[in-house]
Parts: sequence; C-alpha cells; structure tokens
Amino acid sequence: MVQDEERAGKTELASGQSGGGASARRAGLISWCLYDWANSAFSTIVATFIFPVYFTQMVARDPIQGATQWSYAVAAAALAAALGAPALGTVADNMGRRKPWLFAFTLLTLALTTALWQVEPSPRFVPLALALYAAAATSFSFSLTFYNAMLRGIAPPDYLGRLSGWGWSLGYAGGLLCLVVALFGLLKPEPPPFGLAVAQAEHIRATNLLVSAWFGVFSIPIFVFTADRPATGVSVYQAVQQGIAGLASSMRQIVRHPGMGRFLIAYMLYSNGVSTLFSFGGIYAAGVFGLSVDEVLHFGIVLNVTAGLGAAAFAWVDDLIGSKWTILIALCGLSSLGLATVLVESKDWFFLLGGALGLFVGPAQAAGRSMMARLAPSGLETEAFGLYALSGSAPVFAGPLVLGFVTSMFQSQRAGMSTIVLFFLAGMLLLLPLREPNRSKAG
Repeated sequence: MVQDEERAGKTELASGQSGGGASARRAGLISWCLYDWANSAFSTIVATFIFPVYFTQMVARDPIQGATQWSYAVAAAALAAALGAPALGTVADNMGRRKPWLFAFTLLTLALTTALWQVEPSPRFVPLALALYAAAATSFSFSLTFYNAMLRGIAPPDYLGRLSGWGWSLGYAGGLLCLVVALFGLLKPEPPPFGLAVAQAEHIRATNLLVSAWFGVFSIPIFVFTADRPATGVSVYQAVQQGIAGLASSMRQIVRHPGMGRFLIAYMLYSNGVSTLFSFGGIYAAGVFGLSVDEVLHFGIVLNVTAGLGAAAFAWVDDLIGSKWTILIALCGLSSLGLATVLVESKDWFFLLGGALGLFVGPAQAAGRSMMARLAPSGLETEAFGLYALSGSAPVFAGPLVLGFVTSMFQSQRAGMSTIVLFFLAGMLLLLPLREPNRSKAG
C-alpha cells in the first residue's frame, strides 16, 4: 500500500497534472517543507546564535564556565532524546498516525521556549536557563522524529533527496528571515520596541517569544494539508504494551537491514560534529573573536544563506549520484573548512571560511535524512527514524562533553572547537564501504 501511494505520488509530480488529488498532494508536500521553515527559528535563535550567546555572556558567571555549563545542558537534552525517541517511534507505528504526536511535541516546545523569557541576566538564573533549554531541546528532537518519518510516505522514491533538500533549504531561509526580524525588529532599535528594558536584556529575551510565535504560525499548514497514515484503532495503552514487547525485535530487524547498522553508526559520528558545531558556533565566535550579539547575528545570517544555498543545490545532487556520495562530499568540505576556521586568527577570515562551511552543512543533514528514508523497512519508518534520532542524539552528548573538557583543560575555546573535525573524519571512514540501495526504490 505504501509503495502504491509512492508510485501515485511520483506520477503526479512528474506529470504536473492539475486536479484535486495532485493539487492536494502538492499542498501537502509544500506544507511538509514549510515545517522546516517553522522549526528552524528554534534551531537558529534558541539553540545556536542568540540564546547560547546570551547565556554564556550575560547569564553565566564567565564565558568559559558558561560554555562548559551549556555543553552539559546540550548533552543532557541529547541523551534524553536518545532514550525516548525509539520507544515513541514504536508506539506511533503501532497507532498509525504521526501528526498527533508531532502536534503534541510542537506545542510543548513552544511552551518551553516561551518560558525562556523568564531567564534574566544574572547567575541566579543559570539553573532555570539550563533546565528550560534542555527540556525544550528534548521536546524539539522528539517532534523531528515524527516529522522526518513522514518523508517517505508523502514523497516518491526518486524525489526523496530533492524533497528533503528543499525542506532543509527552506528551513535555512526561515531561520535567516527570523534572524533578520530579531536583529532589526528587537535588537538594533534604540530604544527597543514595546518598552523593552535594555538593562534587563528584555530585547534579547524577547527573541524567544518571537521564536514561539514564528514556529507556531508556520507549523499550522502541515497539520491541515499534509497527509497522515490512517489510525490503526489501537489505543495508546495497547500501543505502549505492543511497543514495549516488540521494540527489541523491531530494532534488531531494522539494524540487520542491509547497510542500516553501518549508516546509523556513521551518522552517529558525523552528526555529533554537526550538532556540536551548531550548538557552539555562536559561543565560539563571541568568545574567540569577540563578536557582539549583533555580529553573531550577522554571522548567523551569512551561515544561513550559504547553508540554504548548499542544501538546495545538493538536493538535485542527492537524487543524481545518491545520498552516500552527497554526504561524503559534504563531510570532506566540513572537515577541511572546519579545520581552517579553527586555525585562522582574523575575524574577516573567520567570516569568509565560516560562510563557506555553511555550504556543506545543509547537504550533510538533508542527505542523511533521505538516506534513512531509503534504508528504512516498509511499515517501520517511524521506528527507524526513532533509531535515527537515537543514533543522532545518544552520542551527541559526547561532542559537547569532549569540547567542554578540552576547553576547560586548555582554557581555550579554539582547542575545544577543533575536536569536531575528528567526528567528521570518523563518519567519513565508516560510510565509505556502505552500499546504497537503488534510488528508484523505497524500502
């Protein structure tokens, strides 16, 4: 049945026919991509460029201690997401529908992000900031498990790379525009709008409210227009029982699927580098090059532009040469440019190399998602993407912990940031022998 739906979708997309069915499917695909536009506000502002910098520079006692504390919060969120995602995926597969779960975790993420407004610029608020961020990041990760699992059910097999890439590129565009709104709507105006007090950093804290509004409004279309699998009629209680009973068996079946285990381990390694890069990029820029919050935002804008361009351009490459080689090309670029970015002393060179680095961030993420969609066994997509989330999250605490340890040991953020290159190289080496499935087939 899944294969029939995919073949039908392929015919409609390829022919460009009008009509209710084709138009509804296109609306569903666009709405699915638009969720990337919506959720990237959280990734860009809360997880990368504004709140982490605000925390380390204005909430924590000092930037070095702040970077270390932040690494622990990122690690805790990653571990929590890793432990929960496979089980949630199993329950969702037993119940059939994914959108109710996506809605619940989206709503929870919005509530926790809104609560970050309460974090004032004082060390007294360090525990609150870390707890709220860790909870929000965990909920956000859970939402992505269900969102990513929808990909293969709505896209034809030979459009998986393009749809995944287009989603990522639209996400970067959304993150970019949200950064611009935050910069010129909240941070630059003097005095700040709405009577926001600079002394209490209310103009910076208000960016969390902007993220909640942005994420909430632009996520509406996926719940209205994107198709979901039918409900199986299994209750939550039954789904949990069946999920617990069958989780180990299903996980063995998924991991034994050709190439799945190797890819998950490779993804585990290189995604560690990507997530650490995103989590600490803004902190590194502020700490090593002395960038102000405004300058970090400017760098974020540059990075989002180049990452969006890279994701859009490599979306076609993915379907042309395959996800594996797209990922390998991206990791080569990330390794070489990442090392160069850590070594440079000039702020101008940092901006130039960091912008170029962005060209390969999007393809590594988008091609990983399409690769997983191609490898996932039919009927176990959500569970497979739960393992994908596990693989991407379980060891992600290792990257921040290693970075935090090296930063603390050498009292150098530059030394700590250099550790991400090792994760890229290890992922490349493991991915090289992998045989990719036929791109004209799914599952």
